Amino acid sequence: MKRKNQSVFNRIVGRCALTLLACSALATAQTAATTPTLTAGQLTIGTDPTYAPFIFTQGKVLTGFEVELMNEVARRLHLKPVWVYQPFDNLLIGLSQRRFDVVVGSHGITAERLKAVDFALPDYCSGGVILSRPGGPSSPADLKGKVVAVQVGTTYYQRLRQVPGLQSIKTLPGDPQALQHLLSGRSDAFVTDRFVALGAQMKFSGAKLQVGSMLFQEQIGFAVRKGNTRVTAAVNSALKGILSDGTYANLSHKYFKTDIRCK
Repeated sequence: MKRKNQSVFNRIVGRCALTLLACSALATAQTAATTPTLTAGQLTIGTDPTYAPFIFTQGKVLTGFEVELMNEVARRLHLKPVWVYQPFDNLLIGLSQRRFDVVVGSHGITAERLKAVDFALPDYCSGGVILSRPGGPSSPADLKGKVVAVQVGTTYYQRLRQVPGLQSIKTLPGDPQALQHLLSGRSDAFVTDRFVALGAQMKFSGAKLQVGSMLFQEQIGFAVRKGNTRVTAAVNSALKGILSDGTYANLSHKYFKTDIRCK
């Protein structure tokens, strides 16, 4: 997706990135990986918990597919996951300022983003789709002359700007606001991640929302500060084990009834 853009968390400055650069690596028996040795034994993770079913809160508990996946990565690296909330648009900025070691925000891996940050292996593949009310636009051609809602700062917004003939693009702070914009009739369509669209379709079944064409496909990954190869290598090693030993498949089926890895 999203998602997409910069995510959640209050401005809590994590010192893990500085420590990671200074510390030596150790091999973990579980992943046979090179793991950063942290003085505090923790991994600071930036996120915006407004992207169900990937990153969201139930009461005060942070959960979701990517949350559980990253918690498992941290467990295999023998590190305590420390989650910090920031608005999506601030996440990659905070990462470059060393506030986090990793950002979990359903960020699409794009050439533009790769200029500013590094990414671990893709943790799933998705794409942008058109969500609309009954009889609304379902293909890129149908969007001509339409008002389209989208979350600000996302790859979906960038792609929408390339679609000719739109009446206007309404940028909203998050997917929930963009969805409400659609449900209230203030926009004709909402372009978002396919999983968000499917979730909205189920949650608001009475609205009979329709999921239209996929505008594009993309790989989604965890962002790491540019040049922080120790963190990237450690996360990748843990992910490889998770992908190969059945853990990923079980977690994916728990949330989506299918395996959503990139193939």
